Amino acid sequence: MQLGLVGLGKMGFNMRARLRDGGHEVVGYDPRPEVSDVASLADLAGALATPRVVWVMVPSGTVTDSTIKELSEVLGEGDLVIDGGNSRYTEDAPHAELLGAKGIAFVDAGVSGGIWGLTEGYGLMVGGSDADVERAMPIFDTLRPPGPREDGFVHVGPVGAGHFAKMVHNGVEYALMTAYAEGYELLAAEDLVKDPQAVYQAWSNGTVVRSWLQQLLARALKDDPGLVEISGYTEDSGEGRWTVEEAIRLRVPVPGIAASLFARFLSRQDDSPTMKAVAALRNQFGGHAVKRVSESG
Repeated sequence: MQLGLVGLGKMGFNMRARLRDGGHEVVGYDPRPEVSDVASLADLAGALATPRVVWVMVPSGTVTDSTIKELSEVLGEGDLVIDGGNSRYTEDAPHAELLGAKGIAFVDAGVSGGIWGLTEGYGLMVGGSDADVERAMPIFDTLRPPGPREDGFVHVGPVGAGHFAKMVHNGVEYALMTAYAEGYELLAAEDLVKDPQAVYQAWSNGTVVRSWLQQLLARALKDDPGLVEISGYTEDSGEGRWTVEEAIRLRVPVPGIAASLFARFLSRQDDSPTMKAVAALRNQFGGHAVKRVSESG
């Protein structure tokens, strides 16, 4: 199958390679000429036979908005655009409406797999009409992991459903990563435990907490015992925030996900104003000692 692919970053570059290895003809566009197959989106459209299918894999927000708008101007009736980036699901309906006015169909695809997707395959959560999803199925089948389709691919519902599912997926991911990280810190704090990395390595098989994330932490601890080479400062992509916001809107309790999001915020504070206030309060009401800056460094 022929596909246009917009965005050849860490994931898009590997997706192009996986699709080509699977026998598809992929024409890629990226602003960086050293990785791009064509010079512009107009050239991309011109290189594809109609009806065309174009997959967008660029950062969410304004970059996706501008890309969708430009595609609406160079594509035509009968074409299909798939947004595989981490767009917020509320942006999908406006994108579908903009493209639909030109007779261009739209599918949103949540994609999980990171840099490992090239060899392991990508977990896919898609939203759109039955006909539009079926049209792109050869692409989805090549990108997803091997095995039964339902074990790596799901047609979640209409436009927006795929990105909603991916948003929740990332919220769950936040909570899982925090739980594994807290477990590591607790193991490392106890002198009885000789090798926390060995514990995480042992959990890789036979335990109820085994997972890919757990195995990746075991790998990270093996590569850098004590994690001395990295800072604890942790960014968030936005999807954890969206998950908590949607949970509030739907009145669904997600304390684990919310706590993991706030833990990332806390990681960015060199000296927490909250904990300074707690220390001051303990001193005020109970006379508990406080460490001065000169004492604590």
